[in-house]
Amino acid sequence: MTREPILPEFQAFLRSHQLVPDKNISFYAYWAHKFVGFCNRYPQPDKFQATTAFAASLRADDKVSDWQCRQADQAVKLYVSSFKGKYALDSENNELSGGGDIDHARMISDMRRMIRLKHYSISTERTYIDWVKRFIAYVQDTKDDNFVSLRADDIKQFLSHLAIKGKVSASTQNQAFNALLFLFKNVLGQDIGNLNDTVRAKRGVKVPVVLTVDEVRRLFEQMSDTNLLMARVLYGSGLRLMELARLRVQDIDFGMNTISVRDGKGAKDRITLLPASVKNGLSDHLKGIKLLHDKDISAGHGEVFMPEALDRKYPKAGKEWGWQYVFPASNLSVDPRSGKVRRHHISDTAIQSAVGSAVKKAGIAKRVTVHTLRHSFATHLLMNGVNIREIQDLLGHKSVETTMIYTHVLRGMSNAPVSPLDALMKE
Repeated sequence: MTREPILPEFQAFLRSHQLVPDKNISFYAYWAHKFVGFCNRYPQPDKFQATTAFAASLRADDKVSDWQCRQADQAVKLYVSSFKGKYALDSENNELSGGGDIDHARMISDMRRMIRLKHYSISTERTYIDWVKRFIAYVQDTKDDNFVSLRADDIKQFLSHLAIKGKVSASTQNQAFNALLFLFKNVLGQDIGNLNDTVRAKRGVKVPVVLTVDEVRRLFEQMSDTNLLMARVLYGSGLRLMELARLRVQDIDFGMNTISVRDGKGAKDRITLLPASVKNGLSDHLKGIKLLHDKDISAGHGEVFMPEALDRKYPKAGKEWGWQYVFPASNLSVDPRSGKVRRHHISDTAIQSAVGSAVKKAGIAKRVTVHTLRHSFATHLLMNGVNIREIQDLLGHKSVETTMIYTHVLRGMSNAPVSPLDALMKE
């Protein structure tokens, strides 16, 4: 006899929204089922007290381990807030109804929780939350009656507004769309449907700015110490800004001359080059960072941020040398999520400022950013005859078409046709 699945609709909800790994869905449904049974036996005044009382009952049970309590807590929050929460869909008008005004603070709080459950970065969390707040403000300003609902059509109007009146770039509009898609899919549980009739911001074909080899040399001449080391690694390895900032000691392989990029863009890992010319400087730099880490340990700190799953599985790994950042911040700080005192990695603004200052001192008139060093890395490899597919792997591009943009840059730097004016002057 086949056993009926526990809370099949809740399991389908978790699976369709990809909120938890498939292998854990049945366990999440089990904890939600236990929670429902608990509420039936011990009715509570509200959802908050019900979830708190249920969590306390699990902690008091010697047969339930700590990791099971954490899993049960996540399962119940998903069940109460996202699956059975007040953001239920009214199928007739495709609106969100909650018996009155939507609790914006609660909705944003739920979105922040869902972002962290999916392990998005703190910068993505801040960006997404900011777009949701701007979206809510826009809808409130454009509706004549009291604002009581959010509809998928509001997204179309908001995105069109950004393109027409805001005159935002295509990348900015896409960023807003991704934030709102996350809100509707993972928090509100609503399908936004077809957005083909949305006014899209124009996306022109832009050739990236690339430095010549001489300009890279001039740039480096205006930098020193750690700033110079970071710039040389950026150019020599083709790293993105945050990939450099988040490098861990164990990602550097001096023997194989490689740098491992973990959880890069698109949540992908890859291996790129460790330039031989930076090995000595990087080795000396790490010796200094090791002394700083030992000092932090002696002061009762020395722990760095760890991916959540690893943090639970290896609670002491955050203090190990191999997990420390290659380029740490100069001061300790409070982690905004956990509240722990840690030494975070160097900020992106510090790297940007160092490069920007050197560009001015070098007298380079081009619009140079940190990412320009990555563009230059790819273009100069092409100039040296490296295969486009190999460059694609080093850069971590999903499609070779993305990498092909550098062939346009190279075409403009070499084998260019002779201007008719030059031909005339020769005659």
